[in-house]
Amino acid sequence: MTTIHLNVNGRPVACQAGPEALLIEVLRGPLGLTGTHAGCDTTQCGACTVLLDGEAVKSCSVLAVQAQGCRVTTVEGLARDGQLHPVQQAFIDCHGLQCGFCTPGMVMTATCLLSKTPRPTDAQIVDALEGNLCRCTGYVNIVAAVRQAAQAIEGGAA
Repeated sequence: MTTIHLNVNGRPVACQAGPEALLIEVLRGPLGLTGTHAGCDTTQCGACTVLLDGEAVKSCSVLAVQAQGCRVTTVEGLARDGQLHPVQQAFIDCHGLQCGFCTPGMVMTATCLLSKTPRPTDAQIVDALEGNLCRCTGYVNIVAAVRQAAQAIEGGAA
């Protein structure tokens, strides 16, 4: 076992993990952050997407030891002072979810996109979300949610 030191959702944390432990296992297990969903375990679905030093990564494909010293943001870390992040709020407002299983990964991927591309085109949104699968919504409302979040962030809601 190795002690892993991370900054998770703005707080320093340390936990024990074996050399083969995946980041998602550490997040959901010892850290109790179950908003990050374990879906396919093969990097196909994107439900486990988190931000690692600001980049969207599938946490089922990252060893916990690889994240040593990194900043990790999960869906639980987006809200501030009891206010949902504009991306989270837009997913609700635009009905960008149905069962909700894929939503945390979609939200994290969209958050990463908007941090780099504040005014994305629909094509850029679709391209960014390519690695996140949803079996319920058909993506129209998800794209609308990202569009609305971009406008809210630009207007100062973030």
